[in-house]
Parts: sequence; C-alpha cells; structure tokens
Amino acid sequence: MKKEAKIYIAGHRGMVGSAILRKLKSEGFSNFVLRTSKELNLRKQLEVNEFFRKEKPEYVFLAAAKVGGILANNTFRAEFLYDNLLIQCNLIHAAWNYGVKKLLFLGSSCIYPKMAPQPLKEEYLLSGKLEPTNEPYAIAKIAGIKMCDAYRSQYGCDFISVMPTNLYGPNDNYDLKTSHVLPALLRKFHEAKRDKTPQVILWGSGTPKREFLHVDDLADACFFLMQTYSDAGFINIGTGVDISINDLALMIKEVVGYDGQFKHDHSKPDGTPRKLLDVSKLEKAGWEAKIPLKEGIKMVYEVLMGKDWF
Repeated sequence: MKKEAKIYIAGHRGMVGSAILRKLKSEGFSNFVLRTSKELNLRKQLEVNEFFRKEKPEYVFLAAAKVGGILANNTFRAEFLYDNLLIQCNLIHAAWNYGVKKLLFLGSSCIYPKMAPQPLKEEYLLSGKLEPTNEPYAIAKIAGIKMCDAYRSQYGCDFISVMPTNLYGPNDNYDLKTSHVLPALLRKFHEAKRDKTPQVILWGSGTPKREFLHVDDLADACFFLMQTYSDAGFINIGTGVDISINDLALMIKEVVGYDGQFKHDHSKPDGTPRKLLDVSKLEKAGWEAKIPLKEGIKMVYEVLMGKDWF
C-alpha cells in the first residue's frame, strides 16, 4: 500500500477498526474514507453500493460486525447470523464490483469446531460441530471466509481472511450483558474494589482455557499481512499461549488491586473447553505478537482509570 492510497475501514470506531486506524496513521497513512453506522448502514445493499461507487476505496479492512460474549451470542442468535451475513455480503460484493485492490476480512476463532484438536490449525475448519452458544456468529464468519475465497477463485480478487483469537484493548465493550470474558472480569473486579464488595461471582467453572491478544498487536498483524500475504483460505492471528479463566481472574484481580475473593457460578455455561490457535503459519510468514498479557491488561486498566470509564 502506498501512503496516498485511499483506505476504507468498515467499523472504524469499534475496538478492532479503531486499532487498525491508529496503526495506519502511525505508519503515515492519511487518505481515509470513514463512515459511522448512522452515516452508512452496512446492512443496506443500496447504501453500500452507492458509497463504493462514489468513494472508490482502493483498500478495505472489513472490521465491522455484530459481536458479543456467550450471553449475547446465545440470546440474539438471529441477529448475530442475519446482521453479520448482510454486512459481509454487501461489502465483499461491492469491493469486487467497484474494483477494490485488496480486502482484508476479519473473522473469529469461534469458527473452529468445539472439540477440534488443540492448538487449532487452519485446516481444522469444518471438521466437526461448532460450539452451540455461538454457532450463528461462527457460521456467518465461515461464510465470509468462503465468500472471499469464491471471489478470489471466480474473479481473481485479492481478498484475504484473518482469524484473530480473543481480543482486548482500547474501545472494548464493558457491558456485562454483552461483553467478552476479559473486559467483563475487569469491570467486575474494579466495581467490587470500588464498592468494597467481599466477593465476585464468575461464570462457569473457571477451567476453560483461552488465548488473548492485545488489539494493537492484531492491528500490527493486519497491517503486515495486508502488505505481504495474498493466499486463499485464512490465517490465524494469536499469541500461541493460553490461560485458564481462573488464572486470568487471578491476574486481573492483582492488576486491579482487589483484596476480596471470587467464586464460580457452575450453573452458567463454560463454552468451548479450550481455544488456542496454532500460529505457526503466521510466524513462518514473519510476524509474532509483542505485548505480554499481564502488561497489556495493565495498559488497558490504566487508560480506563484515567478516563473514569466505569
């Protein structure tokens, strides 16, 4: 990508999109075409087509999506499938129709089968049943990967797909009804410390293991891959290291400085037992994560406290 290239970041105000925007700005890019969800409804095909016809972006980062944790995914199953399919279909088709040079589609590691071998290799896609609680979202993301591949195969489009692991960082969602586990734990422990609550309740058994990547590392990887990677299929983006939810809670408890205790609500679902990405393909391509988990959580919490976020 040349510095003067016209770049469209779909979802530029979300956690991922805003991180990509920060990264590109830090690298000297400035020719951005950006729209909020109020300015451009990505679920409306006519609006998306008119936007691409008028603006003709050269490069597209497709980071727009309806996202959430276990509760949100399992409750709003229709919306998670319908909204994400519409967004992807409209943007990918318009990118082809209006001559976008390269598109990067961001998926999710939930695309892998629930009981797939660990760590998760790219070839495990569609090798088993999905985790039921987030199946609609996973199916939508799988469709996005296959759509990029189909347009590459039929039309020669340089559309690539990346599959990030669990993310955290600036502009995350801290609503306990819709957030993912790490921001939810940060909020729970912070509020317990603030309110001097003696105990924090955590969902599930605490035994599932998860991998976490700082969103600034993801943005760095996306920037790297947009310039160097051009293959069909998709590529995992992660750290290659996981941690149990119980140990994550202990880490966040320490970062926040909470002196109370926590216990598990075993009536709540655990989700997938383990989800660790095999990042050997990414490392072979020449990229590795740089921000250690504890350091990243400290960075996030310091920013939140400085903004009086909670």
